[in-house]
This record gives sequence, structure tokens and C-alpha cells, in this order.
Amino acid sequence: MKQHFFHIAVAVLLFSTGATFAQEGTNKLIRKGNDQYKKQQYADAEASYKKALERNNKSVEGNYNLGNSLYEQKRFDAARAQYANTLKVGGKKEVKADANYNIGNTFMEDKKWEESIKSYKNALKANPADEQARYNLAYAQAMLKKQQQEGGGDDKKDNKDKQKDKQKENKENKDDQKKDQDKKEQEKKEQEKKQQEKEQQQQPQPKPSKLTPEEAKRLLQALAQQEKKLQEDKMKKVKASPGTVEKDW
Repeated sequence: MKQHFFHIAVAVLLFSTGATFAQEGTNKLIRKGNDQYKKQQYADAEASYKKALERNNKSVEGNYNLGNSLYEQKRFDAARAQYANTLKVGGKKEVKADANYNIGNTFMEDKKWEESIKSYKNALKANPADEQARYNLAYAQAMLKKQQQEGGGDDKKDNKDKQKDKQKENKENKDDQKKDQDKKEQEKKEQEKKQQEKEQQQQPQPKPSKLTPEEAKRLLQALAQQEKKLQEDKMKKVKASPGTVEKDW
């Protein structure tokens, strides 16, 4: 990564005309951050640059150097955002070239070759003489080609991961559907059971007998005699029925 700083001479040149108290405070914090950065106190440098940007969020130096301190802490997404802010607030072509170069480096760290190639090309547009950008561009292009020849590399892995996630999601959906189906079947069985119990309650139940034991005994004897008489009458009727006799001619 290009460790570009706006040294005191540059800062004086930038703020020597019409400098205000607020600008001087911003510059002082940036210089403090630069000293901390050189001592590899990157977290402290980050804090100083952020304080400077609170005073002037359009400071090219503050945005760029904050990106450097974040990069050294391997917080590449945050660093990339600060380099992008540097491009937005302006600055000389050299600064734009370095910001694009460092953006390319953040993509390189994440093995995002296509994005890094684009960034290095932007760096070379701003500064065609930048040999480091040219070298990194060639390296990123070679890595992209290798990835494509190997069948996608990280992209292929991402696709496999996505496929696994999709399969997992489908399985979970099926499990949920099965649970819903089982629940519905259970509810249906419970409803049928309740309906059966209700129907049984509605059926007429035999009334308890109000007869005394003696009366019940006499009733049974009378029924038995009646049944016996019916059987005798039936037998007599069968015996009395005429058979078929052929005539004797």
C-alpha cells in the first residue's frame, strides 16, 4: 500500500492562504495522526484523523490518511470507503491516483480480482507513470485468468455455499410443511373424536328398570310361556300342512 502523507510543507501550502482557526485545528490533528502513524500507532492515528474530519469532513488529507490507518488495521472495507471519500472531495491527480491504487489493494486483499483491476486502471489513468499500479494490474489480471481456468475459484466456492444454503432452506421448508401437516392431522383426529363422543351422548340410553325383582321374575316366566306356546303352534302348523300326493290313475 502506498503510505502517502501530506507533509507539513504540503499542508502549509494548502492552507497558507486564508487559513482560519478551525483549519489550523484540523491541520494540527492531521499532523498528530501522521506522527502516530509513523510510530505504527494505527488506532491512535485513526482517532486523530477522525477528530480532524469532525472539524472538516472535506479534508483530503484527513480522509486519505484515515484510510491508510484503517488499512494497516486490516479493516479493508472501511479503508476503501475513506479512499472513496478522498476521490469525492477532490485533490490533485497524484492523490486520486494513489487513492485508486489503494482501493485496488483493498480488493486485492479480498481476492476480488475484477474490482482490483478496475481500480488499478483508474490509478493509471490519473498517473500513467505509476509502475506499481501497472505491476499490480498485471498481477490481478493473471490471478483472474487463473481463477477462471480453475473453474471459478472463490466464485465457484461461493456458488457451492449458496447451493448448500438453498438445500438447507428447502429441507427446513419441507420439515415445516411436514410439521404443519402432522399438526392438521392431529387436529382432525381430535375433532373426529369429539364428534364421536358428541354423537354417543345424543343416542338414547336404556332407561333403568323400575320393576321389583318379583315382578321381573313373573314377567320373564310369562314371556317364556308365551314363547313356548308360539313354538308349539308353529310345530302344529308344520305338521298339519298337506303334502303333494300324485293321483293314482
